Amino acid sequence: MKHYEVEILDAKTKDKLCFLDKVEPNATIGEIKSMFHKSHPQWYPARQSIRLDPKGKSLKDEDVLQHLPVGTTATFYFRDLGAQISWVTVFLTEYTGPLVLYLMFYFRVPFIYAPKYDFTTSKHWVVHLACMCHSFHFFKRLLETLFVHRFSHGTMPLRNIFKNCTYYWGFAAWMAYYINHPLYTPPIYGEQQIRLALVIFLFCQIGNFSIHIALRNLRPPGSKTRKIPYPTKNPFTWIFLLVSCPNYTYELGSWLGFTLMTQCLPVAFFTLVGFIQMTVWAKGKHRSYLKEFRDYPPVRSPILPFIL
Repeated sequence: MKHYEVEILDAKTKDKLCFLDKVEPNATIGEIKSMFHKSHPQWYPARQSIRLDPKGKSLKDEDVLQHLPVGTTATFYFRDLGAQISWVTVFLTEYTGPLVLYLMFYFRVPFIYAPKYDFTTSKHWVVHLACMCHSFHFFKRLLETLFVHRFSHGTMPLRNIFKNCTYYWGFAAWMAYYINHPLYTPPIYGEQQIRLALVIFLFCQIGNFSIHIALRNLRPPGSKTRKIPYPTKNPFTWIFLLVSCPNYTYELGSWLGFTLMTQCLPVAFFTLVGFIQMTVWAKGKHRSYLKEFRDYPPVRSPILPFIL
């Protein structure tokens, strides 16, 4: 059985960083990263981007050496991705912040509003309902992170956590300040508007959770297998017939319901920004499905049936 010689060059300087002799043909990129790590301990595998071209895409850890377009002397290029942090840690940090911050405004802890309002409660029941809905949403996200989600990538750049936390924590504080403000006024159409909004919010929360369960069941534990998601017996998953990323569709619906419930401009702005970002993610995932699966259902849209 022939063996490979592998040289790894710096993608920027083209300097030789490592030479690996007698590498098995069935060695994966993940295994090559581990070998490279032994000679360069500062670059642990999650921090490495190994590619065939200095400006090309990173190879997947599961790519096999003998299946790549290389000769028996293979040349790869290395880029340092920077310090990494696990997705679980990122999500837990992102979601704990809004949960705690919102409750601080809800209980009107000192130094937020005028001193006479410290630890007072709102006379409007929609304020208490909004707190329960917001807390439920982020508590659900925390539980899903711990017990439901299976991540295709184990880590992300450490710098991203600061950007993500600024987004989630900042918006949570902005929304909570106005919703829990002593001068807050309830929605213009009163109880009917609030009850309709609550139904929309809860419906979409159940739908979002149902989609996450369906996606979890597509991927066996410890694998990075990708399959086409299809509707299950759960009616909330039937939207897969029309949409590639219904988890984002339901997420959008939840925040539209919360916007209708609170009739608060910062919530509406958060919903709009979130919709734009989720649309970008949905379009990217939709393109990946079309590229990876030839039999992918052509009728599906990325996030909104027949529209977007």
